[in-house]
Amino acid sequence: MEKIKNLIVGSGLSGAVLARKIAEEKKEKVLIIDRRNHIGGNIYDYKDEETNITIHKYGPHVFHTSIKEVWDFLSRFTKWHYFFYKVRAYIDGKEVNIPFNLDSLYKIFPKKMALNLEKKLLKYYEFDTKTTILELRNSKDEDLKFLAEYIYKKVFLGYTSKQWGVDPEHIDASVSARVPIYISKDDRYFQDTYQAIPKEGYTKMVENILNHPLIELRLNVDFKEVKKELDYERLFYTGAIDEFFDYKFGKLPYRSLDIKFEKYDKEYMQSCAQMNYPNNFDFTRSVEYKYYLDEKSEKTILSYEFPCEFEEGKNERYYPIPNEENQKLYERYLQEANEFKNVYFLGRLGDYKYYDMDKTVDRILKFAKTKEIK
Repeated sequence: MEKIKNLIVGSGLSGAVLARKIAEEKKEKVLIIDRRNHIGGNIYDYKDEETNITIHKYGPHVFHTSIKEVWDFLSRFTKWHYFFYKVRAYIDGKEVNIPFNLDSLYKIFPKKMALNLEKKLLKYYEFDTKTTILELRNSKDEDLKFLAEYIYKKVFLGYTSKQWGVDPEHIDASVSARVPIYISKDDRYFQDTYQAIPKEGYTKMVENILNHPLIELRLNVDFKEVKKELDYERLFYTGAIDEFFDYKFGKLPYRSLDIKFEKYDKEYMQSCAQMNYPNNFDFTRSVEYKYYLDEKSEKTILSYEFPCEFEEGKNERYYPIPNEENQKLYERYLQEANEFKNVYFLGRLGDYKYYDMDKTVDRILKFAKTKEIK
């Protein structure tokens, strides 16, 4: 039986950052295994051979954060292509800024009506602030209630129904709270201090993080198949917590994506990197990847995302489904996990929580400061 000091399951962002922290700060050997044939988890990217365009295999990833410690840590392993993400949606035949902002009013409504709605918004909210659909729906002003219902039906309802496969009323309020309305003309999708994409791609950044003499990487290795052969002192598991326990309490639900890639014999197909389709077609969004790193090619590549149920062995887990029932099931697994000594569950699948990339890194950096690592 092979003896291992630190075993990490999963070479995504969580596993890679943790491996680096243990190797650098504790000066201990780390074995990191992954059942996929590549590092990086769902942020894995690669170059298309014909066009030389960088493709995000599991859908678009744009790094953004206001957490300086996270930015500084990752900046050790990559140079950045600074990039402010701009997203639009087709609404009533028009390309409209997403998130919805003051400019969006004038792209959809008659000028007089848009001006009135803008005045109302500025009456109740300060310029350069945010509100949400939920807040506007609770407004006492009839015009703002109308605006809330319009945005709800035209921007949120269709997209969310496709994304989650249920009516929005059955989804936790935190999901709709993630869809802000900007009381400004700022058309950036994010407002974080730092916004960029690794110049050489996410895969190269993760490769650099793992490039340490105390870190050993093994791909195409399934933990379930080798766990009886490994004698580890500490296990850090970034896979699905319910799978670890053989689904003894039932399966934690996830949404997945069927992503279709298409190559076109045109320089560009759309006016921005991401175009949302709340009310048309079965896909939620199309993404044109050459925008991300400003890559030049006579051809272009787009992906189309068709949300679907997660089916083990058929597709990937993308989004934990946040509701009270699922949270209680996760907590049952977490209680079971607490019975194990020196076994830790981390990351999007281990925590059963949707994380942006910066929150993923922040979670690991904070965990690395705890007594378990120190």
